[in-house]
Amino acid sequence: MKTISREEFEKRNVFGTGAENTGFAQYFIGNSYLNPLTDPKNCAVFMANVTFEPGCRNNWHIHHAAKGGGQLLICTAGEGWYQEEGKEAFEK
Repeated sequence: MKTISREEFEKRNVFGTGAENTGFAQYFIGNSYLNPLTDPKNCAVFMANVTFEPGCRNNWHIHHAAKGGGQLLICTAGEGWYQEEGKEAFEK
């Protein structure tokens, strides 16, 4: 796993780290931080920046949606695993 200092990370993090992600902590192993980029009351699409501390991981899960897809991921830094339904998981 590659890591950089928190100071260097904050310089590169254009979306901001946000607050500790306590509302969704049950879905993570380790600490994550959530910075909402849109207000779901005023926007049809909720967007947020989620920052993972080194070693933090998200539990395997699925996002269902009636239309348009359940989740769009834009990875700005780091490494992780990704899987689409019916396909093998891979490390990126």
